[in-house]
Amino acid sequence: MTKSDIGIVGLGVMGANLALNLSDKGYRVSVYNRTSAVTSEFIETHGQGRTIAVADNLQQLVSQLGSPRVILLMVTAGRAVEAVIEQLQPLLEPGDIVIDGGNSNYQDSNRRWLELAAWGIHFVGMGVSGGEDGARFGPSLMPGGAAAAWPVIRDMFQAIAARVDGVPCCQWLGDGGAGHYVKMIHNGIEYGDMQLIAEVCHLMQHALGLSHDDMADCFAAWNGGRLESYLIEITARILRQRDRDGSPLVERILDMAGNKGTGVWTAHDALANAVPLTLISEAVHARMLSARKSERVAAAALLGSVPTLVAESDRSMYLDALHDALYAAKLVSYTQGFMLMQSAAKTNGWALPFGDIALLWRAGCIIRSRFLTDIKNSFEREPVPPSLLQDPFFAAEVKASEAGWRLAVMLAVKHGVAAPALSSALSFYDGYRCANGSANIIQAQRDFFGAHTYQRTDGDESNHFHTRWLGDGGEEIAS
Repeated sequence: MTKSDIGIVGLGVMGANLALNLSDKGYRVSVYNRTSAVTSEFIETHGQGRTIAVADNLQQLVSQLGSPRVILLMVTAGRAVEAVIEQLQPLLEPGDIVIDGGNSNYQDSNRRWLELAAWGIHFVGMGVSGGEDGARFGPSLMPGGAAAAWPVIRDMFQAIAARVDGVPCCQWLGDGGAGHYVKMIHNGIEYGDMQLIAEVCHLMQHALGLSHDDMADCFAAWNGGRLESYLIEITARILRQRDRDGSPLVERILDMAGNKGTGVWTAHDALANAVPLTLISEAVHARMLSARKSERVAAAALLGSVPTLVAESDRSMYLDALHDALYAAKLVSYTQGFMLMQSAAKTNGWALPFGDIALLWRAGCIIRSRFLTDIKNSFEREPVPPSLLQDPFFAAEVKASEAGWRLAVMLAVKHGVAAPALSSALSFYDGYRCANGSANIIQAQRDFFGAHTYQRTDGDESNHFHTRWLGDGGEEIAS
């Protein structure tokens, strides 16, 4: 019997489509799903003419694979991954490779990498982006873990990945949980992008009074310029979709956003690394607020929430402003995401290839955008700018969009339309470019009530001072 090149555990949407993608590229695939009916349906629907073997259990799956065995887990993150690995470990040999392709927490991947290494088994945590269509025809893949596994799996996964100018959107990212960390940041930026677009849609409808077709026309036009991206493209299609009665389908969709955890993990990690990830954190909070539907309905009745519309003659001006605000805020979102990755790389000892990460996201993934090549260029400068906002290209782009950005935020405030991501991005921008901010007041307050000390602007910053605020007002060097 000819051995399979790879085994896949889990035939949900992503697992099934990755199996078909691998098969299309000429790889022999073995599949196993805990519910046998799912496997039977998959084979009946897609198995004709393909070299896909079926396993009834994990032991049989392992026996169908060539050496070293390569097994891709496409099961729900958390306990399910843990359970499958526990069952697989006694069946495997040193040199075998276990790949977790789900949205696992990078800290779990770090732990699994170490635990399996003790048995000589190579663990890989691989972020997969692109959804159903990407998995089927070319995803963005973000692998990291045991470096010894990469030469074995590289050709296989680069073969099925999306490509831009012949370059596969699949590169090795580093040890341990590096791959799943980069995927977490990807998802955090995705949260931010989606929230920004939703806010712009809300402003278009409730402050400018645009119809859904007019909104769709705007997004379609924007997708032909600087805002070209997957999310802008699909938003135009979403706005045009009609329900059975001909009304806009999106108006029938309950305004409660789901949250599978990766955005929350990103926000938590930003706090742990002391990185001001304000936009993405606001996007997470906005989803949490959306979940309080009954409270919002009651508050609307009590407090009122009927935005006023701008004059029709001003629409064009405000649409241009919304375009610039969306573009500038997206740049801030990526700036913050890369700031967090740079901090985490130092904390975890990873040599993350930041420029190559941007290239991984050019195709096959949810956050693919036109300016990702410009991010790559930024990380090739000597010296590398401390953040994207200090890169010449991005600084010029944000400054050119600033006036419209401010006008859009003013529109939201004046007309009572919530725009937390757009406005928090602008606040970050203003804070980041402020050479002398307001924190001196905070530090004085801290020293007043807690003797936490402060540093002076007119002396050596290594010296810390304390003022006797309730005494004679004298100052003493604390350290």
